[in-house]
Amino acid sequence: MKKVFWLLTMLLVGFSSVSNYAALSEPAARNTGGVKPASTDKKADGIQFTEVSWREILKKAKAEKKIIFLDAYASWCGPCKMLQKQVFTQKEVGDFYNSKFINVKMDMEKGEGPALSQVYPLEAYPTLLFIDGNGRVLKKFIGAPKAEELIAIGKSVKSQIL
Repeated sequence: MKKVFWLLTMLLVGFSSVSNYAALSEPAARNTGGVKPASTDKKADGIQFTEVSWREILKKAKAEKKIIFLDAYASWCGPCKMLQKQVFTQKEVGDFYNSKFINVKMDMEKGEGPALSQVYPLEAYPTLLFIDGNGRVLKKFIGAPKAEELIAIGKSVKSQIL
């Protein structure tokens, strides 16, 4: 009987903790009818990723004479998620990459990703590729750099082609 009592007590405590956490986790969204205020949206400050077909991206890179920055990721990859939440959202990173590159993120296991991974073989996730308008890889970086390192990598790519 004691075991049943303790089991029920633990279940009740667990459920109340989960509901309290859910109620506190997004107060801004709760107070605004489910819409977060724009000032808390870090993505607006970070890298803006282009969402069109790979063929269109190559065409755009050629026309604008820009390099493509490709974040080749997988949905299950922890370091990929960290990059997307903590690095790509930073204002300094966005300011640099949005002005210098055509930015693309591609899940290499879905959509066009599997075909693209045949053209650009990957060794690990995340892989960051810098590609010219002809589809030639200029630089390949494997791993999840911090914001300062990502900017330095981008600067080194830009300095190579000047």
